[in-house]
Amino acid sequence: MPEKKVAVLGLGITGLSCVNFLQQEGYQVSVFDTRENPPGADKLNAQVKLFKGPLSGALLSGFALIIASPGIALATPALQSAAQAGCEIIGDIELFARKLKTAAYRHAKLVTITGSNGKSTVTSLLGEMAIEANVKVAVGGNIGIPALDLLAPEIELYILELSSFQLETTHSLDADIATILNVSEDHLDRYASYQDYAQTKQLIYQQSKKALFNRDDLLTYPNIEKQPQISFGFDNRLYGLITDADNKIFLAKEGTPLLAVELLKLSGKHNWMNALAAFALGETVNLDNAAMLHTLQKYSGLAHRCEFVADVNGVRWINDSKATNVGATQAALCGLSETISGNLHVILGGEGKGADFSELTQVLAEVKGSIVCFGKDAEKIARCNKRAQRVENLDAAVKLINSGSKAGDLVILSPACASLDMYPNFMARGDHFKTLVNSLKMELTP
Repeated sequence: MPEKKVAVLGLGITGLSCVNFLQQEGYQVSVFDTRENPPGADKLNAQVKLFKGPLSGALLSGFALIIASPGIALATPALQSAAQAGCEIIGDIELFARKLKTAAYRHAKLVTITGSNGKSTVTSLLGEMAIEANVKVAVGGNIGIPALDLLAPEIELYILELSSFQLETTHSLDADIATILNVSEDHLDRYASYQDYAQTKQLIYQQSKKALFNRDDLLTYPNIEKQPQISFGFDNRLYGLITDADNKIFLAKEGTPLLAVELLKLSGKHNWMNALAAFALGETVNLDNAAMLHTLQKYSGLAHRCEFVADVNGVRWINDSKATNVGATQAALCGLSETISGNLHVILGGEGKGADFSELTQVLAEVKGSIVCFGKDAEKIARCNKRAQRVENLDAAVKLINSGSKAGDLVILSPACASLDMYPNFMARGDHFKTLVNSLKMELTP
């Protein structure tokens, strides 16, 4: 039997998962990393050769199989040379897909999720639904745990978040259902055009038995004939929304109400769509409906991404500290005022890194409550709305809004800025916000 030799490009958590998997499969593994001190190098065993520095096409051409990190573009000259020499270039998700077809894993169901925004929320929400339904589930891919580390014979359902980079090197997934949640301009430094980026997303449908698409986003529509398809959207068709005689809005299926949106802890119209997408995916893989609806009522969101923090005297406080750029804050605020009975209050600020804050003018005009700015670029942001107030820090912002808010209002920290002027990272900023909000609750405790 010829020696099985494979090259892994790029270390880190995913690279190490590839090395461990391939060694278990009997391959002789060599690792290539352009960094002088690649993370995880100390965890490689003596059987693994490590090559550091610029990638060599001549050297890589000596391997029949190359496992490339998603962060390495296929257009890289060394990879182009290897491909022309006949090398097969795949990623860790393709390895996962091939293993899933073997006898020990064939029983498991698979859901694959991509999109420009919201894919991590839908992936984790669906995972929580499966847990609530007592299904043995494994969640990972582009979020959390590398796909190869999820493999276990007892797992009944795999849920993978996939980036466009991962899809470039994946061909053999046979998912029970796949979805593209939405498509917006992203990663144009990697792709030749916006159309090229959108077409890469479409690869997920080509590897699935069924497709779930967004009726309000034409770029998510599958282009495969005769493939079973379902959809979600803001209208009242299939998975959608309905409004009752009292103007109460419900998540619905084929016009039948499922859950009042006011019962969701997730805030914002975009999260109504995320909830519908997760429910539709869950129904396709036969998750219990009652368990899914119960999960929707308690799911608070991913940390620092429109994360529900607390209800203080009827005021909902939301931590969106991960909104470190103008676009993220626009997405969080757009239409948010329409989803609540009271006023929307927003806290912004930090280090804008040269951002054009004028793009916030329209969404801030929808804010009827307080607009409070702090941090290095507070003054620049405040110019976007004449009602904006400047304060010294986050403590002062929370104190000011708390004094002027009432039941039915919603307060969101959505900075539109990096945090490095005052915090080590956006997580530290979000954690400080949560501490401040929870201290308000403590003050109410008798």
